Formats: sequence, C-alpha cells, structure tokens
Amino acid sequence: MPVSFSSRLRAPSAAAALLAAHLALSGCAGMSETIGPAFADPARYDLYDCKQLETERKNLAARTADLQRLMDKAETGAGGAVVSELAYRNDYVTVRGYAQLAEDAWRRNRCRETPPPEPAPPPAAPAPPAKPAQKSGKTNR
Repeated sequence: MPVSFSSRLRAPSAAAALLAAHLALSGCAGMSETIGPAFADPARYDLYDCKQLETERKNLAARTADLQRLMDKAETGAGGAVVSELAYRNDYVTVRGYAQLAEDAWRRNRCRETPPPEPAPPPAAPAPPAKPAQKSGKTNR
C-alpha cells in the first residue's frame, strides 16, 4: 500500500507542533516569574509585626517547597510539563510574589529571627529506692 504525501507530513508536523507548544509554555513560565509580584497586593503585609511576618514567611516557604515538589513530580509523567504549568504554576508564582512582599516588609521593619528556645536540661535521674534496713542475725531475748 503506497504511503500518501499527507501521511508522511503528519509525524514531523506533530513534532513541530509539540515543540512550538513547549517553547510557548516555557516562555510563559519565564515571564510569569517576573509578573507574579505585580498581581499581589503590595500593602498586604504593611500592618504585620515581626512575629506575624516570621510565621508568614515560614508558611510561604513551606508552601513554595510543596508546590515545587508537586511540579517536579508532575513533570515526570507523560505530558507532565503541561500538567505542571496548568495545575501548579499560577499558585507557585502567586506564593512567590507574596513571599517577596513578606521579605520586603521583613527588611523594612528590621526584623530579626527569633532564636530557637534553649533545650531543657535532661531530667535528673530518680534516686534509687531506699533499701530496707537489714536485720542482724542476733535475736533480742
């Protein structure tokens, strides 16, 4: 059975379409990293004190790490780059924008990390129980 001209062009054109989609998505990903803070409220952390900012920074760092793990995991599967971009990239960029704003407020307020609490001294070993007095072999008559 002869192969038609159009069927010979399908595979290369499909590969070209996938390459174009990949380039378009990767271009958007790079661009969204810089646009993210523009969509976050710049006054969000203005009224936070240092203790609140410290907690918020830790929460944002944990959320960023979670989203990065999810994106890395999604990218291992078939079509993972697309799934990663569609499912997680917007949240990731938003959280990174908030983290940047929290960091800016942290520096503006001249906050310092709270030192970790000193470990409690180990409990003292309990004293051994007192031994009952031994009776001498002498009997009192």
